[in-house]
Amino acid sequence: MALSTHCGPKKLTPPMPENDARLALVQDWLTKDLGIPPERVEPASSDASFRRYFRAFRNGETFVVMDAPPEKEDVRPYLKVAGLLESLGVHVPHVHEADVAKGLLLLEDLGVTQYLQRLNEGDDPDRLYGDALFALAEIQTRGMDAARELAPYDREPLAREMALMPEWFCRRHLEVTLTDADNQILADAFDFLIAEALMQPSVFVHRDYHSRNLMVMTERNPGIIDFQDALRGPIGYDLVSLLKDCYIGWPRERVENWVSGYRNLLRSRGGPGGRDDREFLRWFDLIGLQRHIKVLGIFARLWYRDAKAGYLRDLPLTLEYVRATAGLYPELTEFSRMLEQRIVPELSRANARAAVANKSK
Repeated sequence: MALSTHCGPKKLTPPMPENDARLALVQDWLTKDLGIPPERVEPASSDASFRRYFRAFRNGETFVVMDAPPEKEDVRPYLKVAGLLESLGVHVPHVHEADVAKGLLLLEDLGVTQYLQRLNEGDDPDRLYGDALFALAEIQTRGMDAARELAPYDREPLAREMALMPEWFCRRHLEVTLTDADNQILADAFDFLIAEALMQPSVFVHRDYHSRNLMVMTERNPGIIDFQDALRGPIGYDLVSLLKDCYIGWPRERVENWVSGYRNLLRSRGGPGGRDDREFLRWFDLIGLQRHIKVLGIFARLWYRDAKAGYLRDLPLTLEYVRATAGLYPELTEFSRMLEQRIVPELSRANARAAVANKSK
C-alpha cells in the first residue's frame, strides 16, 4: 500500500472567463488557419507555468491545444523535445500543427486519466510502474544521441534549484532565520550533492517523470507529458521522480525492489547500472535529495509568488523524503541534524499559517 496518497492540487482550470483574448485566438486559429472549426472548446488543464491547455471537439474526435503566450513561454523547446522523444518510440502527444509565433500547438489528446488517479483508486502499482519503467529504459538506453542535443544538467542549474529551498521554504514559508552556521551547513550539503550528481552517468532526463505527468493509455502505456524542460543529466533523476513521487509515497523496501529491478532492466539493454545495487541506489537517493530540496522551494514559491496554495499539502511528504534520505548518509550528518532541529518542527505551523492566509483571500 502507499504510505501517503492524495490527488494534490487540481490541474483543471475554472470555467473559461468571458472576453478571454487567448481563447478567442485559439478558436480563430482552429477555424481560419487550420480549417477545423471546433464544435466546442473546453479547458483541459493548466500547469505551474503560464501554459494552458484546451480540449477541442470535432466530429467525434478530440484534440488538445497548448496555449503558451509567446511573451511568457517559448514553445520551441517543447517541439524539440517532443520530436526527440517520439523518435525513441515512447508515447508523447503527436504534434499535428504548430504556430510558434502565436504560441499555439495542436496536439494528440492523451485523455484525462493520470497515473496518480489510478494509483489512488487501487490499481496495481507494479503493472503501472512496470510500463513506466520500461518506457524510461527506452529513453535512457536508446536516447544517448538524443541526449547530446540537450543542455547539460550540470553545476549551475543544480545549484540554482537547491537555492530555492533556503529562500522560499526556510525563510519565507517556515519563517526560520538561518544563521551563518546554518548557511554553511546548507552550502556544504549542496556542494556534496552536486559533486555526487556529476559523478553519475549522463542520460536524457525528462525532469518531471511522475504520476501526474504519466497518462494511463490502453495502447502504448504510458502517455508522457510535460517534458519541455528536458536536460542531459544524472541517470537516477527520472527514476527517483517516479518512485519517490511528491504526490504519492511507497514503503522503502518496495522502492528499493523497484530500483533494483530497474537496474537489471538497464543492464540487460546495455545501459549503465553502476558497479552494484548499492552504488545504483546511492545514485538514486542522492539525486533524489537534490530534487526534493528543489521541490520544497518550488512548492513554497508557487504559494507566495503565484498564489497557488494546493502544492503546500505536498510539502510534508517531500520534506520526509529529504529528512529520511539525509539520515542514511554519514556525509550529511550535519545537514540531517539541522533538518531535525531547525526545519522539520516548523512545517506544521507554517502550513497552518498559510491555510489561514489562503482562506482570507
